[in-house]
Amino acid sequence: MTTPTPSSFRIGDRVRGTTYVPPDLRRHERPEPFEGVVVQVGSGYEKVDAAHKFLWARLADHTERQALVSETELVARRQEV
Repeated sequence: MTTPTPSSFRIGDRVRGTTYVPPDLRRHERPEPFEGVVVQVGSGYEKVDAAHKFLWARLADHTERQALVSETELVARRQEV
């Protein structure tokens, strides 16, 4: 399996993975599995993206989850219209 990169995912792709929980929140929150549609790739901040490559996915209940690209896999590529 190849390691995903931010360019591995596009807005609208269906993905599955594990949510990212920052270390300072892990006492109250646990990573959990999710499946959803990519709504953002990368944080938009160069220094943050250099250390951790993130994406955000919208779930069926319309909430969003943050995940590390490296802990996310493509389920289905968005259909081009």
